[in-house]
Amino acid sequence: MTTPKAVLLIADGLGDRPIKELGNKTPLEAAEKPNLNRVALEGECGLMDPIAVGIRAGSDTSHLAILGYDPYKYYTGRGPFEAAGIGMDVKKGDIAFRCNFSTVDDNMVITDRRAGRITSGTDQLAAAINGMKLSNGIEVIFKESVAHRGALILRAPDLSADITDTDPHHEGTAVMTSKACDPNNASAAKTAQAVNEFVRKSYEVLKDHPVNKERIAQGLNPANIILPRGGGIGPHMNSFECETGLKAACVAETGLINGVARYVGMDITEVPGATGGLDSNVMNIGKAIVEQLASHDFVLCNVKGADLGGHDGNPQAKIDTIKKLDEMVGYLVENMPKGTYLVITADHSTPCAIKDHSGDPVAIVFWGEGVRTDKCQQFDERSVTSGGLGRIRGIDVTKIITQLMNVQEKFGA
Repeated sequence: MTTPKAVLLIADGLGDRPIKELGNKTPLEAAEKPNLNRVALEGECGLMDPIAVGIRAGSDTSHLAILGYDPYKYYTGRGPFEAAGIGMDVKKGDIAFRCNFSTVDDNMVITDRRAGRITSGTDQLAAAINGMKLSNGIEVIFKESVAHRGALILRAPDLSADITDTDPHHEGTAVMTSKACDPNNASAAKTAQAVNEFVRKSYEVLKDHPVNKERIAQGLNPANIILPRGGGIGPHMNSFECETGLKAACVAETGLINGVARYVGMDITEVPGATGGLDSNVMNIGKAIVEQLASHDFVLCNVKGADLGGHDGNPQAKIDTIKKLDEMVGYLVENMPKGTYLVITADHSTPCAIKDHSGDPVAIVFWGEGVRTDKCQQFDERSVTSGGLGRIRGIDVTKIITQLMNVQEKFGA
């Protein structure tokens, strides 16, 4: 018997609140979306709280939950997933951080947190930092990411992520000193000391680096310091295949989601034109999903655009993304292998009114053979309340998928 396949399509930040300019509709209610509505009509719908009722979920914690991993058990910080997302080998016990290349003056006051949104030369700067020697013998592993971003791994026995950040998150403020959250925690004190030394030495190494000399000559802000934040200890998690028996791939536009997927053993797919921006080629993402279904049982996909519109307070950008998403859904319905289940939802709401994540629940639909259809006829935050699923949590999603696929082990006799 052929194992069914499944696609979990997560529209990042899709959920919203009623917007006056849209006639008190959400962008999802206002957008033309015939294919999403078809899936809702033929599927089983409901609301989902990615973590729990009222909790403002991050993209990392929500994806963990939706994939079946309790974030309260496994999440220690964003750093490990950011590092894994750019191909770094995060081992159990490592402390990993997301980082910015930033600009400071001679007094260590931050003048630009993103170093002019630097787009070139960071590979050379990273090479000068990677392998840096610290006085306590802790191993330093550093790699550049996209634009001003990077990731840092500190590797040694007996480290702790229970420390404060060095990045104050504001220009015009001096670089902060990392400290142990608990002054009696020797492991945290050791780690904070290492972070402070790393930051200080990054400035010493980078301030006169040829890349920065050239940037200054061009009137650009130098990337003369590295500021780590969001440190977390590398967690140990069983692979998605071990947990579900399904060989899985990920088609995503951002390093963070690729990092979560890589951490649970999914194969990562690079998609031409998938920029993670409003200009992203969403149809190429759909084609990549179909291609991966030929060799995988399960494909996780994250499409970023709606979240950007929410953070920018731009309802029209959300509507435009939804239209592109709808076209991709139409392509998937027509081109996925027969017997494939399609699940469409969001990882959180990003209402345009607040320009940030909120704790509002999101719409979800399960579509495929044998799904018990309900009275819902449209895919949006209010219409799905008439659906048969009711209100579920993110941690329930993979369980529902695997029982529909009939690959889940029975609980009990």
